[in-house]
Order: sequence, then C-alpha cells, then structure tokens
Amino acid sequence: MTDMNNKIAFVTGAASGIGLSLCKMFLEKGAKVMMADIDEKGLLAAREELGGGDAIAHIVCDVAEYDSIKAAADETIRKFGKVHIVVNNAGVSLAGRPGQIYPQDWRWINDINMMGVAYGCEIFIPLILSHGEGGHVVNTASMAGHIATVGMGPYFATKFGVVGYSEALFHELKSVNIGVSCLCPTWVQSNIHNTADKSPMGDKTRERFKTSSSYMAVKDLIENGMSPDRYAALCGQSIEANRLYVFNDASARQSLVERHKSVLADYDACLEELKDL
Repeated sequence: MTDMNNKIAFVTGAASGIGLSLCKMFLEKGAKVMMADIDEKGLLAAREELGGGDAIAHIVCDVAEYDSIKAAADETIRKFGKVHIVVNNAGVSLAGRPGQIYPQDWRWINDINMMGVAYGCEIFIPLILSHGEGGHVVNTASMAGHIATVGMGPYFATKFGVVGYSEALFHELKSVNIGVSCLCPTWVQSNIHNTADKSPMGDKTRERFKTSSSYMAVKDLIENGMSPDRYAALCGQSIEANRLYVFNDASARQSLVERHKSVLADYDACLEELKDL
C-alpha cells in the first residue's frame, strides 16, 4: 500500500503505546481511524489526545471475543463505509516457569495474543476483499516471536504463533492485493509489562509476575525503550513498502543469527544421522 490517504484503518490496543502511535501515524498520512480497546477510559483519553474530529471514531472491544470484534467491524463499516487496514495490536504478557502457570492464564494470554489476531483477520480480510481496492494486515508480534529465553513461555508461544500466522498470510494474500506486516519490536515504551494485572487469576498471577526477575528486567528495558511514535513511523514506511517483518533493535540481530544457526545445526545433524538408519 503506497498511499494511505483517505484509507480506513482499524486498530486494536489503540488506547496506548504502539497502538496509539499507529493511530497518530495513520492520521498524519491522511487515513481515517477506528480506535478499538478494552479500556474505555483510556480510549476516550487517547481519542482526545489525537484531537477528535470526523477522521476518528472509537469503540470498546475485547479481542478475546469473536463477537466483540465482529461488532467493532460492523461499526467501522457503518461509520466509514469500508476498511482497508486492520491492525491486530492488542496484547498482554505474563511470566512464569513450567509447572507454575495457571491454566486460566494460558487461556487468557492465548485468547488475546493469538486468537485476537486470528479473529481480527478472519473478520476483516473479507471486508477488505469486498471493495477490491486492496489493503494491508498488520499483526503485532515481537522479537519474542523469533527468539525465546527463560521465564515467559506463554508469551513466547503466542508471539511465535503470530509470526508463523503472519508469514502464512503474507504468502496467501499477495495475489489478492493485500499486504501483510508483522511487527517484531524489542523494547518500545508501552504498558505491556503491566498487563498481567488483568489476569483472570488476579493477585496470584500479579504477585508472581511482579516479583520475578523477568518482570524487573523487562520493566526497565520497556520504560527506557524506543519512542512508540518513532516505531510507528517505521511501521508506516514498512506498510508502504509491503515489508513483512518490522524490526527495530540492532542489538538483537546476532541473537537471531545464532538461533537460525542452531536450527540449521540440528537440521544437518538429523539428516546426517538418517544416513545410518
């Protein structure tokens, strides 16, 4: 998508962080925006920050619920007539070691981080196809969708899922004039490290997460991370270039290289051993 002027964008997780900055970027490029978030108070404040006006609308939306996204899509069409860009950005995080993570928390993080993306695509892609003008899908993953470490298995699992799904969509949709970008940032200023507060297990998960070494390290890195406006500007350029992956951290490159070296080493070892089996 080389020109966003007069296009319609739908953005989840729009009340803060990367989502809010993406809304700002779309408006600066002449698009109209439907802002969606589960946090009604934050959503209203974010819309006011962006100046209101006819180019912006907002709706409360729980991405873990298919019907909630469907209602938001219907309202987007009612308000703006069509949609060209869907940004599946809402996400949460939590920490925990194997054997210590509640099943309710597994369902919670998967319903938001993975199924929220899938529902958004299933609902909005047909709407983009319907007008024949092309469009773009933006899914927020993370560098955690490419490199896993210790302490945050559920988060890594969902983000690896978003990366794989986005890559599949990239190949599936290129023939119908719909681009796909998968956002893979490391440290960008946001509230993602505090989202475990909303876990269905409440204080039990909150206490475990906020006393973990993973939380303390992540908290500092996020609070001192890249400006979300700067990252959103990069995302805008990537959408215009139809770039699949949107990275932002030079220091993570070697870790990505080492991971793929490890994958290929195991690949080659298995093929070598197969010769004797």
